[in-house]
Amino acid sequence: MSAFNFEFDALTEALLSRQGIIQLALLLVAFLLALLAARIIRLRLPADLQPGLYKIGAGSAHRLILPLSFLIFALLVRVVLARFQPVPVFHVALPLIASFAMIRLALYVLRHLIPPSAFLKTSERFIAYSVWAIVALYVTGILPELLGMLEETRFVLNKHEVTLRQIIEAVLLALITVFIALSISSLIEKQLMRAATIDMSSRVVISKFIRVLSLIVALMIALPLVGIPLSLLSVFGGALGVGLGFGLQKIASNYLSGFIILLDRSIRLGDLVTIEGRHGVVLAIKGRYTVIKGMDGTEAIIPNDTLVTNTVINHTYTDTKVAVRISVTVGYETDLDQAMAILIDSALANSRCEQTPEPAVQLKQLGDNGIELELIVWIHDAELGQSSLRSDVLMNAWRAFRDAKISIPYPQRELRFVNMSMPPDLSSAPKTA
Repeated sequence: MSAFNFEFDALTEALLSRQGIIQLALLLVAFLLALLAARIIRLRLPADLQPGLYKIGAGSAHRLILPLSFLIFALLVRVVLARFQPVPVFHVALPLIASFAMIRLALYVLRHLIPPSAFLKTSERFIAYSVWAIVALYVTGILPELLGMLEETRFVLNKHEVTLRQIIEAVLLALITVFIALSISSLIEKQLMRAATIDMSSRVVISKFIRVLSLIVALMIALPLVGIPLSLLSVFGGALGVGLGFGLQKIASNYLSGFIILLDRSIRLGDLVTIEGRHGVVLAIKGRYTVIKGMDGTEAIIPNDTLVTNTVINHTYTDTKVAVRISVTVGYETDLDQAMAILIDSALANSRCEQTPEPAVQLKQLGDNGIELELIVWIHDAELGQSSLRSDVLMNAWRAFRDAKISIPYPQRELRFVNMSMPPDLSSAPKTA
């Protein structure tokens, strides 16, 4: 009897018989032996898989060891057991084991042949078990009956009658087409990001447009293939419009603002910005939000709507050079020309300080405790932060001040006591009850 024509009722009867229980027990023994064999073989295979074809081959071996070992032991048991009794359970088990091995192999190879996809990597096991479940239903003869039940369940959407089978097939086909579309768009996006002649913001806009267009085309292809007219999308389009008008308005605004930011190039990747007190570098511009990485390594996720409606300070909008101001206080007896020259030399000693425009020192004010000077230097790598630069320049200046005998004043207070020998006159003090 062919396994693909094996009826479910006959299989159930065989499993409940004495012979069926013996076959299940022997299958369990074969599986335990396969586990032991797979463990021994894996110890002999390299644990670190290098990129390239070797990685695909070694990774495939790791994934096929257990199912292939199980298949070999099950075949051996079937050959021996078939001499003494019928083996209907093995007629079903062997195709299921072989199909599971092939499914795992196909998905693993597919994951390394197409562009990297987080969706495929995270859902690989779910896809494998889902496909294997469909094969199991077909082998056991349940699938035709299940499809008939789904065909009898009907719905009416926008004056069109659709079956539950059509809906499930449309969802599965949509997932497949979306996956293919995303893979193609990822490949195009990867090549697009390498185009140095195109501005980075333009590359991001084009890649996002290609991704959205690919999804739309994938859905328009998938629905007609299963017999669902595209006019049904008007029902979901109306519901989506109502949702956008009420609960999804802010989300839609964020997505639209993201495209506006990318198109007008007011904020670009790598810009140094200050947004609502957050200072950092634009790390990524997503569809709904923008990632700002602060100088301390923290990352702030800011909705795109905030960048459009609020004031944004872009420190590198027209020029990547940024001015850094460093304040220093010296005593009134200091030779200011000498102190200013020392500060300029201390700045030029740091490789991050630009020589054009050259560092400058200004007299900020005559303070209570000393003369306040302000050193202004220019840097082109503001994304690296300013703390280390300030520290290095001030350390150089302090060493030079110490050698030149230039004092750095500190706050002083002078207290004067007048007529300490006379006691205070308390006769005119107000009396209290």
